[in-house]
Amino acid sequence: MNYIGSKLKLSSWILKEVKRVVGSDLSQKVFCDMFAGTGIVGRVFKKEVKRVISNDLEYYSYVLNKNYIENHKAIDEKEKYIEELNNLPVIEDGFIYQNYCLGSGSGRQYFSDANGKKIDAIRTKIQEWKENNKINSNLYYFLLASLLESADKVANTASVYGAFLKHMKKSALKELILEPAYFVENENAHQVFNRDSNELIKEISGDILYLDPPYNQREYGANYHLLNTIAKYDNFIPKGKTGLREYNRSSYCKKAKVHSSFEELIKHADFQYIFLSYNNEGLMSKDDVATIMKKYGEYSLVTKEYQRYKADKTESRKHQADKTYEYLHILKKSS
Repeated sequence: MNYIGSKLKLSSWILKEVKRVVGSDLSQKVFCDMFAGTGIVGRVFKKEVKRVISNDLEYYSYVLNKNYIENHKAIDEKEKYIEELNNLPVIEDGFIYQNYCLGSGSGRQYFSDANGKKIDAIRTKIQEWKENNKINSNLYYFLLASLLESADKVANTASVYGAFLKHMKKSALKELILEPAYFVENENAHQVFNRDSNELIKEISGDILYLDPPYNQREYGANYHLLNTIAKYDNFIPKGKTGLREYNRSSYCKKAKVHSSFEELIKHADFQYIFLSYNNEGLMSKDDVATIMKKYGEYSLVTKEYQRYKADKTESRKHQADKTYEYLHILKKSS
């Protein structure tokens, strides 16, 4: 999934730096991915550590991580369910088609009419199976994560859902095929939360805390609102041209609140090692972060140049050419 701030290209570098600081054997460590997003970093560490604690304020992220992180044992016949969902008759009056497809008269075209109807059919059937106890929680989140990722592949957007495109792009005209969201199987149990990070931090503990908060004013709840709608499949009145739902607003997206929120998080963290991913375009400067972290222990910094993810294709060529630096701030917290 194309995702703002994705660490897919940086995950191996992050793992290498964590091992350099903490030690090469992480097998007895508890690792927390506090702003998990699509769970890329948590998935990498799932194979390395005793337990992953994954958290994100957004519900679509919770669904993805309930599958990719918390699911760790084989699920029997999961492909059979995928096949059945792919062959359902479409639904004409479902919520996605009625509110986010042009043929319904909504004025919005986030999906083709056919794909909107198929999303509704699949989502309705998954919910029916869950309520009738035909599927357990593990299978439910596997199927729901599969739907989110498959729907995202045929969305008529420039990668985020802040707006739809005026004309249907080629990939959006393809038929939605539900593809399985396979997860890593292992012996260890993991935990996934859907909480405010600054509240959850007071209730958990571990060895390694990885932080990847929003860098700027872009609210993930607004940029990915339609994924939340598919995941929750609740009734509400979509607002405005883009069909926005009520969404979470993070203090990490607010210049006036980010510094105090970040320091509160560090202060309450019951973890020996803290790693913060942040880049040179963030609301907090490199020096701001260093000043806060140095209060709580032994601080260091490593930097990596990389090509940033551009959700907005209209950005100027000059700005697109700018180099982006990922900062990995490291704190060995004082006991």
